[in-house]
Amino acid sequence: MKITCIDKEIKKVFETGYYRIPRFQRPYSWEKEQIIEFWNDTIKENVADYFIGSIVVFKKNDDLFGIVDGQQRLTTITMILCSLRDFYISETLENSAKGVHVLIEKIDLNNESKFVLQTETSYPYFQEHIQKYTNPDIEVELGNEELNLKNGFELISRFIRTEIDAIKSNIQIPITKKKDSIQEKLNEIRDRTLKLKVIYIELDDEDDAYIIFETLNTRGKDLSIGDLVKNYLTKNIKPSNKSVDMPKDKWNIIRANIDSTTKDLDLDTFLLHVWLSKYEYTTAKTLFKKLKTSIDPTQSKDFLDNLLIDSNTYKNIFDTDTRKWTRNELPLKNSLANLYGFGVTQQTPMVLSIMREYSKQNLKYKYAKEALEAIEHFHYIFTAITSQRSSGGIATMYSTYGRKLANAKDDQERILIIRELRKKMREKIPTLDEFISAFKTLKFTNGNIKHKKIIQYSLAKYDKHFNRNGATLNYSLMTIEHILPQNPIKKEKDHDEFVGKIGNLILIDDKINKKLGTKNFVDKKNILLDTSIHIDEILKRSTEWTVKEIENRTIAIATSIFNDVFKI
Repeated sequence: MKITCIDKEIKKVFETGYYRIPRFQRPYSWEKEQIIEFWNDTIKENVADYFIGSIVVFKKNDDLFGIVDGQQRLTTITMILCSLRDFYISETLENSAKGVHVLIEKIDLNNESKFVLQTETSYPYFQEHIQKYTNPDIEVELGNEELNLKNGFELISRFIRTEIDAIKSNIQIPITKKKDSIQEKLNEIRDRTLKLKVIYIELDDEDDAYIIFETLNTRGKDLSIGDLVKNYLTKNIKPSNKSVDMPKDKWNIIRANIDSTTKDLDLDTFLLHVWLSKYEYTTAKTLFKKLKTSIDPTQSKDFLDNLLIDSNTYKNIFDTDTRKWTRNELPLKNSLANLYGFGVTQQTPMVLSIMREYSKQNLKYKYAKEALEAIEHFHYIFTAITSQRSSGGIATMYSTYGRKLANAKDDQERILIIRELRKKMREKIPTLDEFISAFKTLKFTNGNIKHKKIIQYSLAKYDKHFNRNGATLNYSLMTIEHILPQNPIKKEKDHDEFVGKIGNLILIDDKINKKLGTKNFVDKKNILLDTSIHIDEILKRSTEWTVKEIENRTIAIATSIFNDVFKI
């Protein structure tokens, strides 16, 4: 490996070559904190010859280099130069604007105009909306990288605008001198930027770059698992066609699948969940090391192809509206939506394995439904109601059975794995007494809506399980009604303590709600008995409605939900 290393000013770096962000590099990821820190260090509090670290490149041809380390800094410096150019233009300082633009875009030996910093992942936004001398010709849909670039460029422009506005509002500077003062300030920012010093490290070829890349961090942002995995896979999968970089395109689709949903998904977490669903248990910290020792170069293409498929499945799991479900499949969709509504993700390796095998038609619908419902029921009891602390044993359990399911050879083995997992979950759930104790703390009133969603969900599942009226009810359109009013004419002792308990609540639609109005309990009960909703025995038998009936019904509903409705 041949390495040359010299000191350079940024001006010399931009003058002597073109720089391309290679296929293994991550998108621009600096956020507000990194840009503020960089601006303060390099411009606001700059001392002479300020050193900003190393820039590592590899030679592609005589004047074109791929960037190994320094992408975030070079992109940020390019944005500073672009913003300076724009302010020179707005202040009618065209010659200075053109002078700066030569470091942004210049003519090559073939008399073709090219940007000095060349990037593909943010094309055409970076080129059209930031680097271009004139106004953009096209509007671009903004992804995560484009938003980071947009926000970063606007932040830098605000810094410069503040300096200009301070001059314009300074009454000590004569009007005739303001333009000169503004040029001096812009020139000062320009010169400080261009005098920044780096250690410029040049490698001979791209293969060396892949090795170096794994050992380096960019300023302010450690390399993520995704960066390292992308680097490893693209290093091992050489493009079959010079004009088509399929591995990079596939990786971009994977990233788009993870970034494009309304949910807060994370590429590194996705990679960990995929690994746990197929391979030995590991942590995020040791994932890349495990991957390198387990996936050899000849397996890289298959691994990437499977990641691509899994990224779509993963997206569907967390954001169920991104998949078209048949009418028969709606229970799968509902279980997934309900499960991830509990705010827990430890089960994802197993859920991913279930949905992967189901999509490949290796797992029959009824067994996929059985498995997802069991996991939904477990986390309703374990997480949503009793708020048990999930130990490492839960995560290991899901990883173990996800891996077993992924490696199963036939239907019989898959069924046994699902049944074995259900048995394990039954061993880990809290007792009925613990469940009832936690269930009794659930309350909903107009002034206390913290538990509204879980109560509505519980009552809907309760009604659906026991309802034998044959009517199909849309529970999402039903509301929670208090049998004993929240504000009766006369309040019993401790009324506010028990009026919101689930034993005093029932799901009804607006039509029934209007009929109930402010009627007494007996009249309400007679109306409810004439509807298609399930009326339990305590409601049916009661002739009055007091704290005793509410407490008894709360315990009865809790017991039925634990033993029957959410049976694992």
